Amino acid sequence: CVREEHDTNLVLIEFAEIRFQYCTNCSSRISIRFQINISNIYAAFANHPSFVDIKLVEGDIQNSRELFCGRGIIYEPQFGNARRIISIVNALVTTIDDIYDIYGTLEELEIFTAMVDNWDVNRLDELPEYMRLCSYFVQRSQQHWMRHSQINILNVIPFLKKSWADLCKTYLVEAKWYKKGYKPTVKEYIQNAWISISGQTILIHFYIAILETLAQHRQDIVRCSATILRLANDLATSPDELARGDVLKSVQCYMHETGATEEEAQAHVQQMICDTWEEMNYEAKMAGTSSLPRGFVEAAMNVARMAQCIYQYGDGHGCPEEGKTVERFMYLVVNPVTNTKVISLLS
Repeated sequence: CVREEHDTNLVLIEFAEIRFQYCTNCSSRISIRFQINISNIYAAFANHPSFVDIKLVEGDIQNSRELFCGRGIIYEPQFGNARRIISIVNALVTTIDDIYDIYGTLEELEIFTAMVDNWDVNRLDELPEYMRLCSYFVQRSQQHWMRHSQINILNVIPFLKKSWADLCKTYLVEAKWYKKGYKPTVKEYIQNAWISISGQTILIHFYIAILETLAQHRQDIVRCSATILRLANDLATSPDELARGDVLKSVQCYMHETGATEEEAQAHVQQMICDTWEEMNYEAKMAGTSSLPRGFVEAAMNVARMAQCIYQYGDGHGCPEEGKTVERFMYLVVNPVTNTKVISLLS
């Protein structure tokens, strides 16, 4: 407990507790409204038996997971709308990822990818209903954010569209790898996977004001953040995803490429995470000389921090209860901090 340390300034601790409680109360009120949006996305698939593995019956857990991620990326009370956008995007990404990993045939996925890439609805009738619903939600969300955007000098829709198209194209690459039994090298895997993990899509929606810069120059800060998200995800989820039928992840790619044992491969991926953190810290230091606002750089780094939090004890995204995501969400949002107990939420 921080209060028990001899050199602790108790006045500062008191102020920290008050500020944390204020932020928690503000965010909790906003979170109730956000849950409705996320629930609507998941509930739309409730009547589709082929999509039952999305665990619709665990809607409250799904909501908690998305909201927890949003809070980790941008926590200040005044950025409630940014958290709302991140949470909805995350829900859509999770749903579409399962389509590519599990449910869609290669022919259906190619049609779906082409539709997202061209923003074309003329081939909707060739797809099953749950894919049509996904396409509808993605397009509707872009139109909604365009209407509510305060940025009038830039048409943001082309950049939002491109972020979804890039994401779906990388999903399609992985689907082809799996269905054809192809085993990529670690380098080849990472070149595709840092985009397919969706960090770039989430950050583009979060910081819509600098879309043009991000679209023209894949900023290293975004690549580093997304790479850490991908590698942390791989370490926690690859056994389960391989068992259900999915492309090889970074651990398995390294094992196949070098002949290393699984333990050696996991250690190598951990080192890749450390090396990427060093690169991202350098990029963050240099961000003061670039066009990237400091707030965006911090949010990008928070994506990586949240990745290592979510996947610290296992698959905190796919199995929130086992990965302690639900427990942490309860401590962060539901259970208040009292003056006699200071909780280290991320320990």
